[in-house]
Amino acid sequence: MKSSKRNYRATFILDNRGNADSIDQIIDGVKKEIAAVQGEVTAVENIGKKDFVRVTDKKFTGGTYVHINFSAPSDGPTHLKERLRLNHSVYRTFVQSA
Repeated sequence: MKSSKRNYRATFILDNRGNADSIDQIIDGVKKEIAAVQGEVTAVENIGKKDFVRVTDKKFTGGTYVHINFSAPSDGPTHLKERLRLNHSVYRTFVQSA
């Protein structure tokens, strides 16, 4: 039985401090992670660097925000968050149904 895919909109806060990779390279890495959980990226929007309203780390006061629309199976967002948890270039991940 083929599982149906759902549409999602994910917001990522990227952190490239101390990292030789550019933001575009980090976004490509996130797209590969989405593909690894049987997802298909439909749109990418780089919002740019924004300061945080609530700063938890005085050395990191803002990050680059990126919206990615993708379709994936219903368990895709859970697997994606778990895979990105170990990626230090992705500071935060928010996934919502579109």
